[in-house]
Amino acid sequence: MRRNHLLWPLLALAGLIALNVVVTPSFLEIRLQDGHLYGSAVDILRNGAPTLLIAIGMTLVIATRGIDLSVGAVAAISGAIACTWIAGGGHALTAVLLALGACLLLGTWNGLLVSVAGIQPIIATLVLMTAGRGVAMLLTEGQIVTVNDPGYRWIGTGFLVLPVAVLIALAVLGGVALLTHRTALGTLIHAVGTNPEAAGLAGVRSRTIIGTVYVFAALCAGVAGLMISSNVNAADANSAGLWIEMDAILAVVIGGTSLAGGRYSLSGTLVGALVIQTLTTTVYTIGIPTNATLVFKALVVIIVCLLQSPRVARSPGGRRVPPTHPLPVGARKGDLR
Repeated sequence: MRRNHLLWPLLALAGLIALNVVVTPSFLEIRLQDGHLYGSAVDILRNGAPTLLIAIGMTLVIATRGIDLSVGAVAAISGAIACTWIAGGGHALTAVLLALGACLLLGTWNGLLVSVAGIQPIIATLVLMTAGRGVAMLLTEGQIVTVNDPGYRWIGTGFLVLPVAVLIALAVLGGVALLTHRTALGTLIHAVGTNPEAAGLAGVRSRTIIGTVYVFAALCAGVAGLMISSNVNAADANSAGLWIEMDAILAVVIGGTSLAGGRYSLSGTLVGALVIQTLTTTVYTIGIPTNATLVFKALVVIIVCLLQSPRVARSPGGRRVPPTHPLPVGARKGDLR
């Protein structure tokens, strides 16, 4: 169990839940009312759905040795387009399609910069992270655009026993897990992330794979932006999706996905997203001052990441866990020191 990458995240999640139960004994109570499930646990799932959705796309991006810092700005653009269209008298379905279409173009832009132009992912996506927020401000003319459309509001606040936002996020997670485990896509992503040059020599179209994951990440961010704006019936270009890219990256890393590429875990991403959202809820539950929230959050995350570190993780015999890669021909164990 100590070698399981989910051990420490699950223990951290259990500890946060236990702390909330101690402070609020009714924390885990769930009630069924009018065919809808309500409770603190359901609220955590609903509020964490946008983070989970973005983290799913981020998992595939990081698995290919990339990073996407623009997802928060893309989410803001998506909400701005949808709300502006609806406020102008447009239909909600058309607004959703326009927003997601724009996100596909933004993801294609990121993918071209990284896979074709060869720009470092952190630089390529940093461009859209800064410019995208400005684009959202231009779309809303610097104002908070409010809407009152029941169909659009259903995305963020609707229920089908569980919140619709949760069902959408879980459906995307299940679809991606099915594609990566039942088709060659998972193997191709692993090959590109492990060694893109070798993958190219083996006939894998690395540029296509890399470009595709950035498009998918932008699409996930677009849906998350629709959830965020529909939940509050408004598009706030200044704060919508602000720093959500950091929460998504932390969720992916906590879940055991390697920033060096190749190794990734969708189940770990799910646990990581739950840890991040439960941690956010815990901060308010135990009464930590708002100005110390980020510090507390950073402390918990760094502790979990340190516990997952290969230098900290120990085998049952007290020795380091042996490397998973084979020794080179003619090499001895001492040569790896």
